[in-house]
Amino acid sequence: MIEFEEYKGKLNDLRPKLVALGESLNITGLHEELERLHAMAEDPHFWDNPDKSQKAVVKTKILESKCEKYEKMMSSWDDLMTICEMALEENDESMLGELTDGYAVLEKEMEAVRLETLLTGEYDGHNALVSFQAGAGGTEAQDWTQMLYRMYTRWAEAHGFTYKIMDYLDGDEAGLKSASILIEGPNAYGFLKSENGVHRLVRISPFDSNARRQTSFSAIEVIPEITDDSNDVEIRPEDIEMQVYRSSGAGGQHINKTSSAVRLIHKPTGIVVSCQTQRDQFQNRETCMRMLRSKLIEIKEREHLDKISDIKGVQQKIEWGSQIRNYVFMPYTLAKDTRTGYENTNINAVMDGDLDGFINAYLTCAATGNWVTK
Repeated sequence: MIEFEEYKGKLNDLRPKLVALGESLNITGLHEELERLHAMAEDPHFWDNPDKSQKAVVKTKILESKCEKYEKMMSSWDDLMTICEMALEENDESMLGELTDGYAVLEKEMEAVRLETLLTGEYDGHNALVSFQAGAGGTEAQDWTQMLYRMYTRWAEAHGFTYKIMDYLDGDEAGLKSASILIEGPNAYGFLKSENGVHRLVRISPFDSNARRQTSFSAIEVIPEITDDSNDVEIRPEDIEMQVYRSSGAGGQHINKTSSAVRLIHKPTGIVVSCQTQRDQFQNRETCMRMLRSKLIEIKEREHLDKISDIKGVQQKIEWGSQIRNYVFMPYTLAKDTRTGYENTNINAVMDGDLDGFINAYLTCAATGNWVTK
């Protein structure tokens, strides 16, 4: 029965953390806001303004989800403490497995909610537009880019997110040159913003007959999908160059082979966006405009610029010294973040989408300011 005594002590230590988590979430304030939103929804004129009403419905669902998560954790704590007390009172060890599993789940849920409290950015709750760009190095770099593409789609699937291919350009011999996907789900951008930057790979190249060690680079860009017209920006028609081409690769294999894919170039900044998901050229252009608008707003906000015309379009070089993370396959296995110092020696798990440790470390450093590089 020693195990039950130990778990009872752990649960008692966990209780204040749960209470503190509720204060961080401002549970009382969330319930008050929910009451206000529910009262709005009962108004007979609620749907007179569909756009405003839809935003209220979405906000209600988000707040309800937060409250339900917290209440579920409190209920789990009560259940686990009851198991401990019953087992000790009846000298019954048969519930140890249930207690062990339940405690592990509760800890995991608390950590997930704790991380959500760190997502305080204006766009953290939005979907994420993730773009991939191979660096110099030909086939080797293009293969590395496809490996990263697989890693992020695996991460999305593991977290119940969905992803949609916006653009995909195959590599010359293997891999991919560039791609863009939309990852949809609560806080997708908040979690994935940590992945924005250059990723460096060190391995024995499968494309080198002499089996020499190669270093490859790929750039990942993550921006929020912004659809709120209240933050609109002016994009002048004369500043846009439109190119059309045939859909190809993973994103185009089920799309007709007419020139329906669209590429837009924002001439003042040099920003390029592409889309080939729709059969219709005009639909792809509309999607490109949304992507471009999101990029411009995100850059403007991130760089604290007064207007879009202040964006210079300077991009970080995809090369040595600019990487945010190193992935080493040889002579040892290690993935290490250069900003937070977090590392994982299970490189296979990382490439299968096990990125939570890196994301958690980034969010914690962002909240505390304790960066390795600072």
